[in-house]
Amino acid sequence: MESGSVRQQVGRVLVITLVLNLAVAFGKIVIGATSGVLAISADGIHSLIDGASNVVALIANRVANKPPDEDHPYGHRRYETIAALGIGALLLLTAWEIITGAVERLQSGETPQISAITLLVPAVTLVVNIFVSRYERREGARLKSELLLADAENTSSDVFVTISVLLSTAAVGLFGWSWLDPLAALVVVALIVRAGWKVLRQTGRVLVDTAPYPPHLLTSLVETAPGVREVVRVRSRGSADDAHIDIDVRVAPETTADHTAAIADAIRQRLEDNLSGVREVEVHFIPDSGALTDYALAARARADALGLQTHEVRLSDGPDGRLLEMHVEVPANQSLGAAHQQVTQLEHDVRASLPDVDQVVTHIEPSLSPTTDGDDDTATVDTIKAQAADLLYRHYPAGDWHDLRVTRYDDGYALALHTVLPAETTVEAAHEQAEAAEVLLRSRLDQLRRVTIHTEPPEEAELHHPI
Repeated sequence: MESGSVRQQVGRVLVITLVLNLAVAFGKIVIGATSGVLAISADGIHSLIDGASNVVALIANRVANKPPDEDHPYGHRRYETIAALGIGALLLLTAWEIITGAVERLQSGETPQISAITLLVPAVTLVVNIFVSRYERREGARLKSELLLADAENTSSDVFVTISVLLSTAAVGLFGWSWLDPLAALVVVALIVRAGWKVLRQTGRVLVDTAPYPPHLLTSLVETAPGVREVVRVRSRGSADDAHIDIDVRVAPETTADHTAAIADAIRQRLEDNLSGVREVEVHFIPDSGALTDYALAARARADALGLQTHEVRLSDGPDGRLLEMHVEVPANQSLGAAHQQVTQLEHDVRASLPDVDQVVTHIEPSLSPTTDGDDDTATVDTIKAQAADLLYRHYPAGDWHDLRVTRYDDGYALALHTVLPAETTVEAAHEQAEAAEVLLRSRLDQLRRVTIHTEPPEEAELHHPI
């Protein structure tokens, strides 16, 4: 649900409750003044305070809807929190007014004149208050609005106040127990103070940046994200429906910018999927200087800096020391001299970043780019698929080769397919088998420029259709 839409719905709820609160307030004040019942008049003033809190809430809702700007880079949601804080203060002010009225009634011992209309108005307003309280609480939970939930607490106190007024007024009219009204009012004061303290505590937690989520919860969601070696620090602030989260994670020092961007996206997605009300997630990366070197990742990082692509990066120990071998892709239309100069720079950068590597050997090959020019020749595509399947099943009959796809690629075609291997097969063995099949296909089918084989365990293969 979009923020603007939520704000509009919150505003509509507040307008409805404002109209009802004003109607209730004026009804109580009029009947209280004509009957001389102090409790009803005080309850009417209490309802006017409710209307005033609705006005404050409407203003806060309008201001909080503004987008972030230079002066408020995190948005204007704190205005809503301040408005909720004001509602809590109004609750405590109402409690003080009721205490004052109760003391005055006990001192004077005045007994007002009670009639049928005097009891009817509190009864009607009681029904209205119950409706408004439930309506605001339901809409506040649905819209996740801190403001509506706080105002619902205020309206809930109205229900108890009105019940107290209704019962005490009836007792005064029937039995002449004038002392019962101030005593019932004092019980209501305790309920109002409790509701006001709850609102003040909730809004105060936001204003002093109390974490809306416990650190151990955030850590458990982030620590298993791919590429994250350690969660160093987690922080959160704001309200439950507008939380800002900061995460510091330790990653391999060779991690590239593209890789860190992918890690950050994965972290954000995990938090948003598991937590409601997340507004913003900031991820900070710290290199793991004490970790073992990831040679393939380090080589790819240096290649990325030069705009090159690498694959099949392998480290081996030989008689002349450690040898790092890699395949480097360069633009297909680049001259050999320019390509050699660029790859030589890559070799120099890799040796500089990996001092324990004695020699770097690169294999230059053209980078192939997919093309969409022209329509695929259906007959050619079908022929390549049939020939590839025949070769694979003749040379590797135990393989379950399936889901073959042929597409145009540069001046030829690219083939992608799946094969099933036992789940206990090591990644290295799976790679060797796939590489052997790729070599076979490219050596026998001249039109193939690229072959990609996806290896998978048996349970995953059930999702694919065999050829």
